[in-house]
Amino acid sequence: MATQVTVTDTANAQRTSSFLRIAIALQTLTIFLQAVSAGLLLTSSYGAMLHDVGARVMYGASMLYLLAAVLAWKPGGGSPRPVWHATGFLVLASAQVVLGIAHVPSVHLPLGVLMFGLSVLALARC
Repeated sequence: MATQVTVTDTANAQRTSSFLRIAIALQTLTIFLQAVSAGLLLTSSYGAMLHDVGARVMYGASMLYLLAAVLAWKPGGGSPRPVWHATGFLVLASAQVVLGIAHVPSVHLPLGVLMFGLSVLALARC
């Protein structure tokens, strides 16, 4: 009976770990697409709309990352470290949204580059 519980626990841990990897990959992809839409923002008329929609999607991906980290930690019995990383990233995403709305590109752009780098690092770590 103990072997069956261990196999079930291992399958659940792999499932939550996969969800966490997918959430981080989605977040990294949306941040990269935000960089592309920022370039379009400077060169085309529809770039502003794409960047605006992309900001909402990126923020949603950051919330999904936090949800995946919590699910990997609490029921899965994993480390709480990804929860802290995801929370910090959500704080950075919130600051990014505020800076974008306030039109402060001198901080908005470097913070976006930092967020992309941190997201790639988180993806590589898991």
